[in-house]
Amino acid sequence: MDASELQAIGDTLMRLVTPGMTPKDLVKAMRKEHPGASKKDIARAALHAIIANADQEPGKSRNLQAFALAERTQQSE
Repeated sequence: MDASELQAIGDTLMRLVTPGMTPKDLVKAMRKEHPGASKKDIARAALHAIIANADQEPGKSRNLQAFALAERTQQSE
């Protein structure tokens, strides 16, 4: 995945994530807008979006952090 794809997925994540949204629901919503994105791509983009947006949107960044951690932990099991 190149930097522009990472940015596009991250922007979509910031737009779609809501408090209480489960990782499964977020992946489902993301796949509608980015059908070629893998869970790993989405998790990477979430980490990128956290870093890029932590100061402007701390609530969304926390939600994305929970998602990214859940996906990374799930993949390593």
